Amino acid sequence: MGRHKEQGGARQGFDVADAAPLLLDPHGLVSGWTAHAERLLGHGAAEAVGRKFADLLEAGDAERMEDLLHRCRAGGDWTGLMTALHRDGHPVPVSVRVAPATAPQGRPAVLVLLSELGDGARGWDMSRGVLEQIVVGNPIGIAIVDPELRYVWSNAALERWGGGPGRSRLGLRVADVQPGMDSEAVEERMRHVLETGEQVVGYEYVGRVRSAPLRETAHMLSFTRIEDDRGDPMGVYYTVVDVTDRHRARQRLALLDRAGQYIGRTLDVMTTAQELADVAVPGLADFVTVDLLETVLRGAEPVPEPLAGSERVPLRRAGHRSLYEDLPRTAVDSGAVVSYLADSPPVWCLTTGESWRQEQLDPLAVEWAAGAPDGRESTFLELGLQSVMIVPIRARGVTLGLTTFFRRRQSPFDPDDLHLAEDLVSRAAVCVDNARRYTRERDAALVLQRSLLPRRLPDQDAVEVAACYRPADELTGLGGDWYDVIPLAAARVALVVGEVPGHGIDAAAAMGRLRTAVRTLAAIDLPPEEVLAHLDDLASRSARDDGDGEGDDGGGRGSSVGSACVYVVYDPADGRCTMAAAGHPAPAVVAPDGTVGFVDLPQGPPLGVGGPPFEAVEVSLAEGSTLVLHTDGLLAYGGDGVEESGRERLRRALEGMARELRPSCQAVVDALVPARPEDDVALLMARTRRLASEQIAAWELSPDPAVVADARRTAQDQLSRWGLDEEVKFTTELLVSELVTNAIRHASGRVRLRLIRERTLVCEVLDGGASAPHLRHPRAMDEGGRGLLLVSQLAERWGTRFVPDGKIIWAEQPLTTPPE
Repeated sequence: MGRHKEQGGARQGFDVADAAPLLLDPHGLVSGWTAHAERLLGHGAAEAVGRKFADLLEAGDAERMEDLLHRCRAGGDWTGLMTALHRDGHPVPVSVRVAPATAPQGRPAVLVLLSELGDGARGWDMSRGVLEQIVVGNPIGIAIVDPELRYVWSNAALERWGGGPGRSRLGLRVADVQPGMDSEAVEERMRHVLETGEQVVGYEYVGRVRSAPLRETAHMLSFTRIEDDRGDPMGVYYTVVDVTDRHRARQRLALLDRAGQYIGRTLDVMTTAQELADVAVPGLADFVTVDLLETVLRGAEPVPEPLAGSERVPLRRAGHRSLYEDLPRTAVDSGAVVSYLADSPPVWCLTTGESWRQEQLDPLAVEWAAGAPDGRESTFLELGLQSVMIVPIRARGVTLGLTTFFRRRQSPFDPDDLHLAEDLVSRAAVCVDNARRYTRERDAALVLQRSLLPRRLPDQDAVEVAACYRPADELTGLGGDWYDVIPLAAARVALVVGEVPGHGIDAAAAMGRLRTAVRTLAAIDLPPEEVLAHLDDLASRSARDDGDGEGDDGGGRGSSVGSACVYVVYDPADGRCTMAAAGHPAPAVVAPDGTVGFVDLPQGPPLGVGGPPFEAVEVSLAEGSTLVLHTDGLLAYGGDGVEESGRERLRRALEGMARELRPSCQAVVDALVPARPEDDVALLMARTRRLASEQIAAWELSPDPAVVADARRTAQDQLSRWGLDEEVKFTTELLVSELVTNAIRHASGRVRLRLIRERTLVCEVLDGGASAPHLRHPRAMDEGGRGLLLVSQLAERWGTRFVPDGKIIWAEQPLTTPPE
């Protein structure tokens, strides 16, 4: 089946449709008249039909008509110049072609073709060659069919379209002489012209014809009705022009235009390769494969010498498309490795960077690619592949892979096809290389992001936690928001959520600096308000050192000035929760019964901008309460007043949350934040737990050195009740002895000993002193100074933290032996 297109507009150059066809009976009487003839000579069909054609000519030409009619009755024809008479009497120089024809019902007739020459032709000799060039020698095919659409005459040029000589066509229809053609569409146009009398010019037929059965061709057809004296149709006069070259040029431009629209719509290497294959089928080939170097898929630079010393060259199948169902079953799937022999044409193209074309493949040769799903090698005859082109994918002087084009039933690839394939692949190569470079940069950014955000939340028993992060930059996945969970001494935990202005890698780098600083400050167990004060100093100092504060209000690239942060410390021993905020939304709290509230938290200034000191608040949380920490991006959508409406939307989302924390966290983000937010969003949810009373033991001690022995015995008894082994008891006895002794000797006021059994065993001693102890390294003859040195050797970790009524020195030792 062909494709058809009608075109209007003026004809360019000589068109045989300009020749006026007439039909005469054997005696020279006009039996068929056309509107074209009426325009040329001025006579209507009623005046002309039945009249002698000689009466329409000047006297000298009229006398010759009897001889010309006799020649036609004998099977001859004549071409030359004559002078016809217009209805108003002025002469009309015309080229004339007189030839025998067959009228409807098989009656003999004479075909006359008239073409006006203009005044400059009056002095021409009556030469047969003039009209011979116009009609007989013209590359335009001409034919006349009767009302039953059967051929009555055709010129020699029509034979190039297929169907045999003109005499063999007589009495046949288009379907008889062109069996592979969509004759119904052509005859539909003929019937339209017969019924309406409207001339059809520029009807384009695209398909296969007898003259070119193996390739698609394009022909331009024009149709004109022939009428008798009553205006009734006697047949159709039509012309055929081969416009295949113009059609193919239009197809090539359309293919390249489609490639520009569809290739490179994403920055994914595999997707871009598949888009190249999709565009090329079926416009250029029947089967296309795209194979890339492994390094290209990883985003790395291609190896300069990937083929050195290799018998087989492995590539990765990045995309393929076939016009036929059987080829995908034999082809390597996308993503699989395909190997080519070192001496095969694909490898030659890969090494030289040059294209390769073969019009006719050796049918018995084995396909070059190894690794078909069925495990066996197939010949090109079995695959039905006949013609091939291989074009290397090159961008910026580097070969990234290969694109192979196959044809099965179309005409073989010609040089024009190769030029088109090279143009197509060169455009796609830039997109593939852009995707490769993006993959490299994105992988580097993701490595950075993974190093900045916790890869997994640490194990601890104070809270059950779940987190969700949605960056505004969906391509790199980088943003300035962060969250963290930091285990502290005495089974406590610090929860942190913060954000840095901006997006992308600069914001991520600034966020990494702040996150590292928070972890460092948390390690020395500072109160939340002091942690924020130190972060404020760090942001201000970094801005001064980097020059960010000059001329841009501190908002330079990667600046932490203006960052926000909320820092929370939760103690599972008593459920107390202490927090402070720097320009950050206050946390929400979901009570065990499902009611939602918000902490009344004083808002300190953003980090690095200066302002009043930070304030902390302390709240008591019931066991099973859920603390919800989030960045302001969570509240930025869906309301006129950002904070108020955002809080109400958050309240509704939290009231309907499920018991399971992880899906609830994701559900809240999905409910409040679009898939592509304008601002980064971080959400951290922590459900509180309490230590059981039997996990904690505490004793108030008098500040008397004599109580040290009592403290050791009391601790030993408690460890026995907990069922701990002798090694832990011995270590704990030493730790209690040293810490209590140190508190009594160097501090004043109350002394309290507390043991906490959780994942570790924590020994705490509280005293009223305000000075922090220092680890000393005594000399051999010193009598003291070895207490904290011994503690540091016995404990896994130890430290000091200050509380309102003094300080606490703690030491921690593991209760389970870590695996080797």
